[in-house]
Amino acid sequence: MKKIAIIDDVPEYRHLFSSLLEGKYQVLEARDGREGLEIIEKEIPDLIFLDVSMPGMGGFEFIEMLRKHASLYHIPVIAVTAHSVFSAKKAIEKGCNDFLLKPLIPTKILDMINKWIEPA
Repeated sequence: MKKIAIIDDVPEYRHLFSSLLEGKYQVLEARDGREGLEIIEKEIPDLIFLDVSMPGMGGFEFIEMLRKHASLYHIPVIAVTAHSVFSAKKAIEKGCNDFLLKPLIPTKILDMINKWIEPA
C-alpha cells in the first residue's frame, strides 16, 4: 500500500486527509516539520502534503532539510497553504513540487495525488 505523509499542525486538516485516504493509502501524520522528518525517515512515503506555516519547524525549514537527504530527495512534496499564491510560489522555489490552497477540497486533493503518484 502506498504511503502518504500529512504534515500539518491543524488536527482538522489531518483528519480530512485521513478520512479521505483511509483504506486506499497508508497515512502518516505529523504535527510539525520536526515530527514529520522523524516519521518519514522511518517510513518513507510516496508523497508528502506539507503545511507551509506551522509552529516549531515550519514547512520551508522542513523542505530545506528534506532536500538535503539523498534517500528522501525524490519524494514529491505538495505545499499546502492558506496564505496566498505568493506563499505557494515561494514553497515551489524552496523545493516543493506543487501546491494546494486552503480551504482544501477533497477532489483537488485526489487530483493532486493522481498527478504525483501512480494509483494504489
